[in-house]
Amino acid sequence: MSTAQLGALSTAMIYAAMAAYAVALVSFAIDISALGDRGPLHRRRRAAAVGMSTTVLAAVFHTAGVALRGLAAGRVPWANMYEFCLVFSLVAVLVFLAFSRGRDIRYLGSLVVGPALLALGLAVTVFFVAADGVQPALQSYWLVIHVSVATIAVGVLTVGAAFSVLQLLRARGDGGPQAERSAVPVGPGGGLAEVDAQVGEGAPVLVDSGALPVVTDPEPDGGGRARGALGGAIERIRQALPSAPELERLAYRLNAVGFVLWTFTLVAGAIWAEAAWGRYWGWDPKEVWTFVIWVVYAGYLHARGTRGWSGTRAAAFSLVGYGCILLNFFAVNLVLTGLHSYSGL
Repeated sequence: MSTAQLGALSTAMIYAAMAAYAVALVSFAIDISALGDRGPLHRRRRAAAVGMSTTVLAAVFHTAGVALRGLAAGRVPWANMYEFCLVFSLVAVLVFLAFSRGRDIRYLGSLVVGPALLALGLAVTVFFVAADGVQPALQSYWLVIHVSVATIAVGVLTVGAAFSVLQLLRARGDGGPQAERSAVPVGPGGGLAEVDAQVGEGAPVLVDSGALPVVTDPEPDGGGRARGALGGAIERIRQALPSAPELERLAYRLNAVGFVLWTFTLVAGAIWAEAAWGRYWGWDPKEVWTFVIWVVYAGYLHARGTRGWSGTRAAAFSLVGYGCILLNFFAVNLVLTGLHSYSGL
């Protein structure tokens, strides 16, 4: 089979993976909507099962596409932005599937499959380049070591960021001030009206008139009921997630692993730079941003481990780090110019 045919087959596998990811994304979304639609929390979740099955199928297509890309190019398939998108999204999906073997994390499906589908969409529409060799500066065994570890690190940190997003959702309202509730007598029957002191104007009020409790809606147009239904659906989804500390623990474990991999990426990059350009550090934009990412995640681990930062502050810190990764990938590669420009389009 010729190089062109292998390249075309690789692209076809990536499109097949995108189709399967799209089905999985819809299935996970249906599962989440069912949780918010007053369905039983412990029901048999068929939509989630379909999402997991199609994610596995998509991962098979995805892996085949990456492998065929490497065969077509005659080298490791992570030498440019197109290939980096293919590989880091595959790593994120594989980490998600690996974690799924020991615990039920199907609730994370949309936040992993969605970005993976988006990354592949960008790869085939914006970053695509034909399979070919690489520039002399990249013809080194460090391409196998340095870039592969960086790609794996980004995939692991992607799943860590997804856990942090869910942690913020789960913690919403958990750590806030408790609603002050007071009971005041109403009506001649001596019943009690339980009023939430923090619900605010126009919120439904639970009234116990001595018989069955009823909910009164002060807004005749039903706007309060609509907001209440939406809020109830969001609350049910939130309550179906694991506890915020558990989500934080999972995010921390992945971010710690990603940080170790990123540390190796930084050190290996400096060694490669010395071999290729005769210096370990040259303030190239890519080098600077790689160091910035390392500093942010080092600060996150230090703050959580020694300063007692936990909860929403730790989750926000984690997402700041992942935001720096996105800036490094898009802004540095596409806008700034430097010695690493060959890794772009």
